[in-house]
Amino acid sequence: MSERNGSLNGKTVIITGGASGIGRASAILFADEGAEVAVVDIDSENGEKTAEMIHTKGGKAIFIRADIGNSEDCKAVISSTVSVFGGVDILFNNAGIIRRADVLDHSEEDWDLVMAVNVRSIFLLSKFAIPEMKRKGGGAIINTSSGWGLVGGPKAVSYCASKGAVVQMTRAMAIDHGNSNIRVNCVCPGDTDTSMLKKEAVQLNEDVAVFYKDAADRPLGRIGTPEEIAKAVLFLAGDNSSFVTGAVLVVDGGGIA
Repeated sequence: MSERNGSLNGKTVIITGGASGIGRASAILFADEGAEVAVVDIDSENGEKTAEMIHTKGGKAIFIRADIGNSEDCKAVISSTVSVFGGVDILFNNAGIIRRADVLDHSEEDWDLVMAVNVRSIFLLSKFAIPEMKRKGGGAIINTSSGWGLVGGPKAVSYCASKGAVVQMTRAMAIDHGNSNIRVNCVCPGDTDTSMLKKEAVQLNEDVAVFYKDAADRPLGRIGTPEEIAKAVLFLAGDNSSFVTGAVLVVDGGGIA
């Protein structure tokens, strides 16, 4: 393993959307910090690759293929993780998708899909993970929202609605489960160099280079990296944030400032 602080030694972490981007960066960072990692994604090829990257560095990881909008798949994620690692300490609800359209051009099918992946999955996985966390005396849940969960954005009505829901779910869950020593927080990334950002440019029929240049128009003058977001998630997952719950951590280079 690479040099690390071991801040998550003995902890088991579930990370959705772990096949790429912020999810992959977080899975690798958490493993570097000593955690056993369950990488969850619908993309088997790249999800397995993330797990193998962790194995190569001497870490412990499994890959679980799941449609996280499906209740039975979410149950299987939790049961498989408990079967292999013995419990669940941290749940990072990171998976997300975007469909760039206004209400006039947005299909009902895409609306339902965005809500299933971005919102329903958090409800389901938290519902099944929390009993396991309570069994171990507590835990941490981190949900990925967005700057557009706090302010509006153009041609992104379902994404903005879903990410606003994530913020409010986070706050409600923090209130409900604090007495079980379960902290619930969310991270709100700004534009980050991931495959999803490239897909946005394609959906809007914009040149990727121009789209990226426009996305960098923020006080720090650039877009973020998955590794930078992962470090913020690690803070919310570990003991350094032991008195933090119901919080909304914006990591966007000043984009909504």
